[in-house]
Amino acid sequence: MSRAQWFFVSVFAVACRPSTPSTPPEPPVSPEPPALWVADGPWQAIGGTEYPGKQDDVVFVSPKVGFYGNGSGAVLRTDDGGDTWRELWKQPGTYVRALGFLDERRGFLGNLGPDYFPGVTDDAMLYRTDDGGEHWTKVALPDTEGARGVCAIDVLSVDFINAGVRDHKEIVHVGGRVGGPASLFRSDDGGDTWKRLALPPEAAMILDVHFVDVNTGFVFAGSDSNVEASNAVILKTTDSGRSWRVAYRSTRPFELTWKASFPTRDVGYATLQSYNPEPALAQRYVLKTTDGGDSWQELPLVVDPKAQTFGVGFVDERHGWIGGVPHGFETRDGGATWTAVPELGVATNKIRIVPDGDARAVFGIGKDLRRLRLHR
Repeated sequence: MSRAQWFFVSVFAVACRPSTPSTPPEPPVSPEPPALWVADGPWQAIGGTEYPGKQDDVVFVSPKVGFYGNGSGAVLRTDDGGDTWRELWKQPGTYVRALGFLDERRGFLGNLGPDYFPGVTDDAMLYRTDDGGEHWTKVALPDTEGARGVCAIDVLSVDFINAGVRDHKEIVHVGGRVGGPASLFRSDDGGDTWKRLALPPEAAMILDVHFVDVNTGFVFAGSDSNVEASNAVILKTTDSGRSWRVAYRSTRPFELTWKASFPTRDVGYATLQSYNPEPALAQRYVLKTTDGGDSWQELPLVVDPKAQTFGVGFVDERHGWIGGVPHGFETRDGGATWTAVPELGVATNKIRIVPDGDARAVFGIGKDLRRLRLHR
């Protein structure tokens, strides 16, 4: 056989050899979905003091130590995770609308101020404690012309570099109020000094404030002090409040945003209140962002002309609660569907998620104070 004939036979033999099927590549492994939070039991009413109306804020600085206040001018403290409460301070004429604590000893109390609810005579907007709530002193805020009261306090703890050394500080924002006029104050040193931030005309009353870092934050507001003319508004800043843009504005009158919750930097929720008396306009909504607050979408909550929403709290991106009248709501799918939760209580105005190791405690305050324990 010639060399050419040998080469032809060899190539033909290789070409005719049965092929071995190739092994397909392994499909990419999808990350495990986060484990669901499981309740240890139902929502439970816990301790505290009797109050005839809606109570507005509860805050925890550790799994054990927390504070709440109400319109009677009372501040209460727990040192056992909410099992028992003791009254620390009471000042009739002061309406405790908001609380914010830096640690177990240092904190702030926001007063709603006069000329909105009967019996509120105290015109001091902000108080401070340095002994864990036993005593409170008035804070002299600057440039208070036109400012009347407080509805929200936001405390952001940040690390920073100070002369080549890693340091820590708290940035505090104080905003208000329902019914107007709108005002917003900022402290970059834990409340030692303050400045008033300018606001655009779209914010006529402020109901909540939330900052995710030193520069980026949100104001949840109404566009007019007259609710009949008000649209719900969310403002966003990326320069520490020197300028603001409208990230969301509803197209219907009788509306305002109330409270907000950000389980992550990108995902956030806000309650949207409607006071429209027209029965045909009974759809209620929850607002949601998935892009860090640049845009917001309206999620249907319930069709009920008597429904009103207040507080909101999410333990993760998908699982959260809305406080309201006549009852609260729960979602486990990021707001796609909602279930009525009467056990959450009536008019729950603030919902706080308190980490405790691998567990969570959820506190809701409104007509009364309630707690839900979660584990994975």
